[in-house]
Amino acid sequence: PGHRAEIARIWGVDAAQIPSARGLTAVELFDALAAGTVKAVWIACTNPAQSMPDLARVRAALERAELVVLQEAYANTETAPFADVLLPATSWGEKEGTVTNSERRISRVRAALPKPFEARHDWEIACDFTERLNYARQTLGDRPPVAHADTGGLSPKVWNPKLLWEEHRECTRGMDLDITGLSYEILETRGPQQWPYPEGATEGRARLYEDGRFVTSTGRARFHAEKHRATAEGIDARFPLRLTTGRLRDQWHGMSRTGTVAALFGHVPEPRLAMNGNDMARRGIAEGALVKVESRRGAIHVIAAADEDIRSGQAYLPMHWGKRFLGGAGSEGVNTLTSPAFDPHSRQPELKHAAIRVTGAALPWGVVAFAECAPEALDLLGELQQGVAFQSAVPIGRERTGVLLRAAAAEAPNAEWLYRLDAILGLAEDDVLRYDDPRLGHARRVRIADERLVAARVSGPAAALAGTEALREWLLTGAPVTSIRRDLLRNPSHIKGPEFAAGTPGGVRQLVCQCHGVGEAQIVAALKECAGTAKERLETVKGRLECGTSCGSCLPELRRLEGKTAPDAGRMVA
Repeated sequence: PGHRAEIARIWGVDAAQIPSARGLTAVELFDALAAGTVKAVWIACTNPAQSMPDLARVRAALERAELVVLQEAYANTETAPFADVLLPATSWGEKEGTVTNSERRISRVRAALPKPFEARHDWEIACDFTERLNYARQTLGDRPPVAHADTGGLSPKVWNPKLLWEEHRECTRGMDLDITGLSYEILETRGPQQWPYPEGATEGRARLYEDGRFVTSTGRARFHAEKHRATAEGIDARFPLRLTTGRLRDQWHGMSRTGTVAALFGHVPEPRLAMNGNDMARRGIAEGALVKVESRRGAIHVIAAADEDIRSGQAYLPMHWGKRFLGGAGSEGVNTLTSPAFDPHSRQPELKHAAIRVTGAALPWGVVAFAECAPEALDLLGELQQGVAFQSAVPIGRERTGVLLRAAAAEAPNAEWLYRLDAILGLAEDDVLRYDDPRLGHARRVRIADERLVAARVSGPAAALAGTEALREWLLTGAPVTSIRRDLLRNPSHIKGPEFAAGTPGGVRQLVCQCHGVGEAQIVAALKECAGTAKERLETVKGRLECGTSCGSCLPELRRLEGKTAPDAGRMVA
């Protein structure tokens, strides 16, 4: 009640107008949308059609909603197709104001770029909506617009980031995060400051609770000992594996931003289900095979890969792969599988655990296609998903960038589907080399420009797709294809890749150091030539290849490779 009264004072409204009960959390909100008890939803700074659990239910809820307003900086997110109103918002580099990091340090930030086109800051959209809502209420005779208490009745039209921050500052008065002694001027002249920074303070506090007093009625800390509880969804004979989801090193959330940068796919190029090798063998699943992953809520198809770090009975799939990158008819991405059960205290859904089963995909027809093209081609490729059971599409390359598509189905899609694919990738032109075998169902398309391979499509039975990685190396490295031109329409398994160091930027092999484009094979080769302690070997490799010398995100992997790579006495160099 005290906080409600204080907020009412700051906003210049009656305390009764401040809600006394919490609102719906994310899972609860979409349950209410699905039930029809909530009719409209305004979504900002999130992408629920990719990030929420049990996506079939979430998408059904968005379909049922009478009004969906989406405030978004990217028009191609998984949630965007559901928006009745799409409000273009600015992104991080276009904003002015402050930001607080994980050590409670507040920094003054300035826009690096102007607002593009019709994009507006989130606060501008909120203030404008409030002003129009007040105007509507005044017109309808409900009550006059509310004047702001601390700005002399200023209209929301004149708000700016500084005034908004000062209102936020006032809301912290008397709390453990009190910053009433801080100002824009201090941040401008003295740089970032830590909270708390109450009125009268000359600096922020580096460590909290050093005086032994906590923000409780007694001043003493309260400990909550939670008893262990099993996961909400257990495994059984039908769903015997435990799926956990998590992050990739070089990607962020739903990849609306990072997913547009082809180079960031160098470390983990495509969606993969990581499984224990013995679990794969027991199920007759080969490395790189397409599998069907099912939970009690739905199913997706994805390529399986053996991982020595995965325990038997478990499987791992990164949470980033939404429908933009991993889909097909009836598949909405990774969170098709996950459970909407949530913790009663935090309301956080149990995204880290779902009971699944994994079986061979049994999709005999497939296609692998790739081309040098703009990342926007991914949006066009996404329109093809309804024609196949499985489709993944990702950016590829480093210096030369493009897209890679894999798809599979119970039978070959119609000619129109293949033509649309070829048209997107520039393979429908007159100068494209063609091969078709209607009897076996094999088809290949290759396009060459300036003696370089710039696009290719291989389709047919799964066995016909073997070897496409070598063909892709020719595109990514830009090596002249003169020597293999006569073989380009042969089965890809007969084509050898161009000679280049494993892990070279642009190649299809896995990168470890994204900053300098250094691959695992290069690092292992260098480690075999290094003697000394673990630290000395790593420093030698870092000096020779520059890996681990910039952002440092690859250092854990460098240490892992050092631990498993013994020096080769026959290759030692001084």
